[in-house]
Amino acid sequence: MHPPVLYSFRRCPFAIRARLALAASGLQPGADLELREVALKAKPPELLATSPNATVPALVLGAGNGAAGDGATGDGNAGDGNAGDGHPSVLSESLAVMQWALERQDPGGWWQGRSAAEHQAIHALVAQNDGPFKHHLDRFKYASRYGTAGLSKRHEHRQAALVILRGWNQRLLHGGWLLGGQPSLADWALLPFVRQFRLADPSGFDAEPMLVALQAWLQRLSASAELRAVLDPPWVARWPWRSPGWVYHLALARDWQAARAEGAYCHATRGRTLGEVGFIHLSEAHQVEPTARRFYGDLPRGEVVLLHLEPDRLAAAGLDVRLEPAPDSGELFPHLYGGALPLSAVLLAAPWQW
Repeated sequence: MHPPVLYSFRRCPFAIRARLALAASGLQPGADLELREVALKAKPPELLATSPNATVPALVLGAGNGAAGDGATGDGNAGDGNAGDGHPSVLSESLAVMQWALERQDPGGWWQGRSAAEHQAIHALVAQNDGPFKHHLDRFKYASRYGTAGLSKRHEHRQAALVILRGWNQRLLHGGWLLGGQPSLADWALLPFVRQFRLADPSGFDAEPMLVALQAWLQRLSASAELRAVLDPPWVARWPWRSPGWVYHLALARDWQAARAEGAYCHATRGRTLGEVGFIHLSEAHQVEPTARRFYGDLPRGEVVLLHLEPDRLAAAGLDVRLEPAPDSGELFPHLYGGALPLSAVLLAAPWQW
């Protein structure tokens, strides 16, 4: 059976809290689950196939490789997928991922051993966070996304968020944690969002006189080994997961910058143009790293870009992907025929990181 697959995004607060619970339960990427880092601007087809929202995090259990999830701006409404019929079970909300992980193993007592009243309180706090607090947080932190009206109401949303934070501060006065004398799922579920609120205005947050307990709580959790662990590898990948459903091209950064200015990419490979070769060299997902080592391994960080290309977009642009043998090894590589690569056919251009 395929191990669980986690679709994640390093900065998404919903994904961070899911990773916190998975790590707390003793799971590790590579050993117990497969981590697939998602670029939100270029979501892989395996994720898109399982949910109309196709948001993260998403945990796929059992067979299959697709997933649904909750977004970088809020949890999705889809529930678990069906299991036992050959299809994967998909946990499509971060809270569901957290509960699944902690029901498996919960050495810190974040969820297991709690009373029904405590479980109810945890759900109420998470609902308050994911609903009204997240609403105000987004409009305070990302006010410019909401136009002139959003900018004019930024302070209003900050004040509304502070009302909620002061309520949480009051809870912390009785034992230092949201549910008393030890951390619970609620503390870890709310942490990434309070952290985001502070990052939007650190000095303003730190100067709030009615958040003393919350400030200490945030400082303690922000410095914790638990949070540090899930903000670094192996819980955070160095680059987005490469879907087998796409094809890829390694480009010199300067050639890609020129293409952006000119509107199309006309290079076949390093040092050779499309006019010289007649096609553009591509790689399948498993071929990218060997190709990078062989042809670009001498270049320093920042000088190579990986272009993610979707075959359907290439076909719509009148281009043709053909699998052809490499002259030195006979290994089949995709080659792109039909002309220059239009920028519209490029899903993502990500810096290649050694």
